[in-house]
Amino acid sequence: MTQSRAEQPMKLGLLGVLTLALPPLFWAGNFIVARAARGEVPPVALSYGRWLIAFLCLLPFAIGPIRRDWPLYRAHWKRVALISVPGVLAFNSLVYLGLQYTAATNGMLLNSTIPVLILVLGALFWHQSLGAMQGIGLAVSTFGVAVVILHGEWARLVALEVSQGDLIIFAAMVCWAIYTMWLRFFPVALNRIGFLTAQIAVTLVLLLPFLLWEVASGRVPVWSPASFGALVYVGIVPSVLAYLLYMRGVAIAGPARAGLFIHLLPVYGAVLSTLFLGEALEAYHAVGFAAILGGILIASRASRTA
Repeated sequence: MTQSRAEQPMKLGLLGVLTLALPPLFWAGNFIVARAARGEVPPVALSYGRWLIAFLCLLPFAIGPIRRDWPLYRAHWKRVALISVPGVLAFNSLVYLGLQYTAATNGMLLNSTIPVLILVLGALFWHQSLGAMQGIGLAVSTFGVAVVILHGEWARLVALEVSQGDLIIFAAMVCWAIYTMWLRFFPVALNRIGFLTAQIAVTLVLLLPFLLWEVASGRVPVWSPASFGALVYVGIVPSVLAYLLYMRGVAIAGPARAGLFIHLLPVYGAVLSTLFLGEALEAYHAVGFAAILGGILIASRASRTA
């Protein structure tokens, strides 16, 4: 059956390429800014401030769709509350916490494990078939993850010396994979801007006790032009602009081609980390990224030919 003109991905021009290339750049900037601001803005405060700003930016555009879709929200309110935990609350808070202890470069390389984790979770909990080539791809990508977490030193595995920050960020990637799988259970007709705004609202309520605990423990933001600018950046650029551009990119190119551009994130991140954070690129970064990306390509190629 041939696709209708409306269903066919549009031909990518320069504007289309830019539309798809900018979101991973903005998301890479999120890692850089969070790592740079770790001494001035504690992780929960950064996460809460990010989503509060994003909520205020999105609310004017979300009120109409939320009112229109209110019967769906009323019917699925438990699911909306539940999905907000791994996708918005836990993912971002764990990333910001992990970046207190590990380099931004490592965090962005681990971000590339999400497609692999989605395959694993689908096979374990949703009974999705996993072919031999997909298994090989998963093994190759797992090797790449191990290289990054162990910093290329296999003796760390024997001594159980792994980076606390890397493990926290890896847990965040598991949360995002769970979030991605759960998204399939929501009606397609649900407006995505309204849906995201509703999730952010739930997150702001659930995250508040953690923010109060962080403040009570003596960890409060040190406000300066740099820390305020960091908060504004993470609240607007990766949370609103990147999301809206990515939605437009998917409409132009289709989900498969749009998804490929996400792999630019660690490439952008390596350059930005070197320029702004002074992080040195090591050989294990290249080996780990090559293995993670190679495993993803093997697994995705097997999925297309299955």
